[in-house]
Formats: sequence, C-alpha cells, structure tokens
Amino acid sequence: MKIGKKEFDLENHCYVMGILNVTPDSFSDGGKWNRIDAAKKHTGEMIRDGAAIIDIGGESTRPGYQKISDEEEISRVVPMIEMVKKEFDVPVSIDTYKSGVAEAALQAGADLVNDIWGLKADDKLAGIIAKYDAPCCLMHNRNNTDYQDFRKELLDDLRETIAIAKKAGIKDEKIILDPGVGFGKTYEQNLMAIHYMDDMKALGYPILLGTSRKSVVGLTLDLPASERVEGTMVTTVFGVMEGASFVRVHDVKENFRAVQMTEAILHDKKWTVE
Repeated sequence: MKIGKKEFDLENHCYVMGILNVTPDSFSDGGKWNRIDAAKKHTGEMIRDGAAIIDIGGESTRPGYQKISDEEEISRVVPMIEMVKKEFDVPVSIDTYKSGVAEAALQAGADLVNDIWGLKADDKLAGIIAKYDAPCCLMHNRNNTDYQDFRKELLDDLRETIAIAKKAGIKDEKIILDPGVGFGKTYEQNLMAIHYMDDMKALGYPILLGTSRKSVVGLTLDLPASERVEGTMVTTVFGVMEGASFVRVHDVKENFRAVQMTEAILHDKKWTVE
C-alpha cells in the first residue's frame, strides 16, 4: 500500500502510527501538543523512535467528548499538518469523521483519512476520500453495546462500511480496517475484538489496531492512563502475531521495539532450528 510517498509492505511488516493529538481535552495527553513548537518537537521524537505515520487529531473522541465545529477542528489540524509536511518526510493521517475537515486536511497535505465512524457519521466523507483517491482507515463503531452475536455483528457492520466505501468509488487497495477497541463495546467485547482479529483478516483488508492507553488496558490492570504502556505493548505484540499491519500508539519507542522483537521471532530467516 502506498500512503503519501511511502510504500508499506503490509504482507511482512507491522508499522507504528504515532498519535499527535492537538486537542485540549484528549483522555491521556490533552493540551500537551496543541502548540506548534511542542507538536514539532514531539513529532520529531516519534519519528526518531520509529513512527512511520503521524496521526493528527483535532477533536477528542474520549467517552463523553465535546463535539466541536468543523471550523474549530480545521483551525487546530491544518497548521499542524502543514508543519509536519514541511518539516518531516513522513505520511500524515487526519483523524476525523467529518467530510469538511477531511477535505481541508487533504488539501493541506494529509495522506490518509482515519475515520472512527467507518463512513457512517457523515454521508459525504466517502465521496471526499474517493475524490482525492486517498487511503483510509475505517473503524468499527456503534452508538451502543447491544449485540446479539458480537463477533458476527462486528463483521456485518464492517461489511456495511466496505459497501459504502465501494459505492463511493474508494478502491479496495486504499482501505484499512480497525476493530474499534474502546468504541461501542463493553470491556469484554473489547477483549474479544482484540482476540478475534483473525475474523477481520478474513475480510481481506489490512488491519490497524488502536489500543493505546485505552480503558480495556486500564480496567484489566487497574491503572490510570499514564501507566498503561506495558499493557498496550502486550496488545501490540498480540496484534503483530495476528497479522495487524499498523498499531496506533502514544508511546512510540516502546511499541516500536515490541514490534521489532515480535517480528524477529516470527519472521527472521537467519536462524534455523536444528
């Protein structure tokens, strides 16, 4: 898959997407990177630590988040996208479910659209993605946790998302899927979404796993967001083992090293078993 100017070997590697939240209220890093100088420094650190993509978000999606206008979101993300594209040679993802924000971001140089609502929150977004021939990450999400058969319905929901994408003209090779850990799921369902990623692999698209510092880790380990690095790393290792192509994380260095070690065990051809 090509994202921006970079080719990604999704058959053989898992890549790290570094999170750059330029919001005042994100659940674990709100207000830390919403100044250009701080964002520039942090972006450089993430790239040095192994991030292959920078994901920029201007509206918090934590539980109970406050929705903001397109104009406010655009004013937050566009300067950051322009800064990253000017200062660094790295693909940029825009984390939004809004067509107006996505178009402004793509015009500013964003290379990928990361939609937490799988094209179901804004009926114009799929057309914008197709218009710019942009890659997209489409996440599973619901307004509730009412499932009769969770595994089946998660896949059915994603098939609906894929159908919306295809109808709009988004090419198969431009689509990445995300199981949506932390969105529209109970604690147990979040664990299932991670455990049964092979179900999603059967749909035939690359998978992005986003579990970084999320409540499923906090509830399992009884830890605050600031102490969930190790738990996140375990999910990263599991994701690599299950064939995830991307992991979206706050703590790039630790998770990149976990990916490297896991891939060495799984794929290294330099050693042989006697």
